[in-house]
Amino acid sequence: MLNLKYRTMLLGLGVCVLSIFTTTVLAQPSNPAPDRTEGEGPYERLIIRGANMIDGTGAPMTGPVDIVIEGNKIVSVHRVGYPGVPIKEDRRPDGATKEIDASGMYVMPGFIDMHVHTGGQPKVPDAEYTYKLWMGHGITTVRGVPFDNLESSLSEKERSERNEIVAPRMYSYHRVGSGWDDPVNTPEQAREWVRWAKDQGIDGLKVGAHDPDIMEALLDEAEKLNLNSTAHLDQIGVVRMNTADATKLGLGAQTHYYGLFESMYDDHDLQPYPNDYNYQNEQDRFGQVARQWNKIVEPGSEEWNELIELFLKHDLTMDPTMTIYEASRDVMRARNADWHEDYTLPTLWDFYKPNRVAHGSYWFDWTTEDEVQWRNFYRRWMQFLDDYKDAGGRVTTGSDAGFIYKLYGFDYIRELELLQEAGFHPLEVIRSATMSGAEELYKKMDEDAPFGIIRPDKLADLVIVEENPLQNLKVLYGTGAIRVEGVDEIVRVGGVKYTIKDGIVYDAKQLLEDVRNMVDEQEAELGEKERY
Repeated sequence: MLNLKYRTMLLGLGVCVLSIFTTTVLAQPSNPAPDRTEGEGPYERLIIRGANMIDGTGAPMTGPVDIVIEGNKIVSVHRVGYPGVPIKEDRRPDGATKEIDASGMYVMPGFIDMHVHTGGQPKVPDAEYTYKLWMGHGITTVRGVPFDNLESSLSEKERSERNEIVAPRMYSYHRVGSGWDDPVNTPEQAREWVRWAKDQGIDGLKVGAHDPDIMEALLDEAEKLNLNSTAHLDQIGVVRMNTADATKLGLGAQTHYYGLFESMYDDHDLQPYPNDYNYQNEQDRFGQVARQWNKIVEPGSEEWNELIELFLKHDLTMDPTMTIYEASRDVMRARNADWHEDYTLPTLWDFYKPNRVAHGSYWFDWTTEDEVQWRNFYRRWMQFLDDYKDAGGRVTTGSDAGFIYKLYGFDYIRELELLQEAGFHPLEVIRSATMSGAEELYKKMDEDAPFGIIRPDKLADLVIVEENPLQNLKVLYGTGAIRVEGVDEIVRVGGVKYTIKDGIVYDAKQLLEDVRNMVDEQEAELGEKERY
């Protein structure tokens, strides 16, 4: 068990991580990542040989292909043969200064996690831990909402851009008031902060369910400066600012589900909470929100279809982060996931455990009834996401890991599985994880996304795996997937083999080994994780 010092620090972290007010207080940032000593390249001319390519657009897999990379850019993609037929060498590009034999393997664009936090101390003492979990799962781009405080976030973003650290490329979104000592209480103060934050180097806004005049000012000023936005429309403000309201004001994306169901109420103006509901009680907060599915929102209703049309008209992106709430429908499964033993830090595990003041640690008296309500809620939520995708709407992939028994990297892959459960074809899942995220990051900019699909002139951000992810997304987990070979040989297969960012080739399994060593070191110092 962790000592009292660590537990007390973690309790405070839960109070301040997710402020709904204009002045946001964050935990102490994780220690910056050390200078990079891993990864090879970029190379003068790297050729990936013989891979099966899933290009990120939703197009079917094709292969074998040879992909030529010079420096940090893809320069050409060559179809070099047919499945099951020997490749004719005279069809292949030459002149490689480095080759990767990917025969029979699968190559995809690097994955994009659209909702991340680094963790903060003491939950995650060192940012290296989080970064390597991301990179070890093929995540080459992340959107921090935010990573840590403004100064730390922008510093680590710059170091990643220069490839001085082992980390994905980083897009830094921040809540209003971040970096300021004074609160933001008026529309003009909101506009002033947006202009100031843009000058500091932020990439976009993470807004809450602000009062309408503040929200209008934030989104209008962001539009003038070509800053994108995403919103967590919390229950405190959603009665005046649901997703439909925010979309009409110019919101770029909705993260989570907050505000979505509230936009479709028919016989209600607000959610009919129990009279003793208290938002500061974490079990009330998370337990009651799932009750929205019951007799309040009807799939295929007039309100349902009109909302889809509104979102399409305004090009709203849905970034659902289903994985972060999944423990609510089966807490035992989340608590006992395969990866916790080897990859979850004791300090992070201690934060997960039931605790009345740690955000998301709300298992005070979690019941079968609570889980049933969440399962029904997920059915409605998933149906809306699938309907929106089918209508042409953009759906991206985000994790928000570091809370609620959800671990960086691993639970990003779980988000992909949940999209398949929602009705997405695996090719649509990969598209959400790659091209769709890139489009959302760049939709306010005067340039096409430089990554997200495999094409000449795109950045060399790629994932290489030995197993077919379209057949089984579980092979993307760092712990792999269980398979029986022959009569009775039980094996684990899969895991990302190589993560390539900016033409630099990383051994993904070595990155995860580094993480295991970090966990071992902390367990030696603080004691092993005590399961609850």
